[in-house]
Amino acid sequence: MVVATIGSKMFERQTEMFERFSGRARRVLFYARYEVSKLGSSSLENEHVLLGLIRIGSGTANQIFDRAHLPLGAIRQELEAPKGPPINPAIEIPFSNETKKLLMDASEEADRLNDKDIGTEHLLLGLLRAEGTVAATVLASNGLRLDAVRREIVTLRGAS
Repeated sequence: MVVATIGSKMFERQTEMFERFSGRARRVLFYARYEVSKLGSSSLENEHVLLGLIRIGSGTANQIFDRAHLPLGAIRQELEAPKGPPINPAIEIPFSNETKKLLMDASEEADRLNDKDIGTEHLLLGLLRAEGTVAATVLASNGLRLDAVRREIVTLRGAS
């Protein structure tokens, strides 16, 4: 399932990479693509991935959001400023360079945690690694920090 265009130089084995994504992580990217078309953006940015994580409402990332008492409604409102008229969801929407890096970082985070699949938690870690992006700034301003989220993931796994 390819939900947006990825430059071939960055992902020589893009099919293999998306095969690593859990069903829930793929749905996050599907929802992110929906947000792009709704908001009239020209490319899929990290903030759209964050909106996708919020929209899915389940998974490890959402458990972390719940435990951190993130004001998801307020975050959604902050990120939903239209950039232009809605675009046809049938057209191909490219990933921005920042989002390509986010996906690579998510893969690295899955490897770091010895996980076969890339899940919502790895997408969240990738967002947090992208310092200076809108999504990372919003998450940091709401108290999420990369190392603390990594520890929280380990804690949540130990509790299950």
